[in-house]
Amino acid sequence: MFIVPLALTIYAFIDCLNTSEEDTKHLPKIAWVFIILLFWIVGPVVWLVAGKNRHNRAGTSGPSSWQRSRRQQWVAPDDNPDFLKSLKKDDESAEAEEEPDRQDGGKNPDDKTPPAS
Repeated sequence: MFIVPLALTIYAFIDCLNTSEEDTKHLPKIAWVFIILLFWIVGPVVWLVAGKNRHNRAGTSGPSSWQRSRRQQWVAPDDNPDFLKSLKKDDESAEAEEEPDRQDGGKNPDDKTPPAS
């Protein structure tokens, strides 16, 4: 019973120290430090709930906007339509390069054997 509140207090204290002054809400940072340390169980909980502006990875606020921006990111190359289009263009250019070889009767231009007479 002693370890969980202690761990919560240590986590909130370190989180508060690592938070910039601009990201603290409602009170100055030094006031939050005193609240966390003086009010042993309630202070860390209040800090985690209301003391800091929480930013998600996308830089927007709110869970729905995070999910919307998350859907815009590609997970794998085969999920990216631009990547798939580039593969199709590469495939078409490779086929276009092979076309002239087929039209000259399958002769290899590097073939050094003289024609049969």
